Amino acid sequence: MSIQVKLKDIIEEMEVQFEDSCSFLNSKTGEILLVTSENLRAAEDEQSLDHLPEWERENRMVAIDVVENFENYIELPTKYDVNEYEIMENFCLTVSDQRKQESLSRAINGKGAFRRFKEKIIEFGIETKWYTYRDECFKQIAIKWCLENEVDFIE
Repeated sequence: MSIQVKLKDIIEEMEVQFEDSCSFLNSKTGEILLVTSENLRAAEDEQSLDHLPEWERENRMVAIDVVENFENYIELPTKYDVNEYEIMENFCLTVSDQRKQESLSRAINGKGAFRRFKEKIIEFGIETKWYTYRDECFKQIAIKWCLENEVDFIE
């Protein structure tokens, strides 16, 4: 690919993903776009845009471009590729204090794991350590994705 993409932009997009959407890199322009599944389905159905407000029409046009020129787009890692629960599990193993490590490991079991984990890292004063670890994991996932998709990136 002849365009260089900022690694920071890829990581930021990976962090803000939400249910029922996909993020794509336009390999021709280097632009990163978020497209809802609803707009992708509508673009495939070739529905009229006349009834839509302008902002929604613009979003639909992006989805239509993705559908019609799919070869120009590369889907960014999804929230499933970025398994944040696994990242939390691995972080727990990096905590050298055995008591804290065990407490964190217990906290991430069952419903409410993310909330309990956050409470524990704050309680233990290792919030900065967690976010540094998490950021590095996201960075490594983004770099791996770039290499696999032959995307030139700058840090």
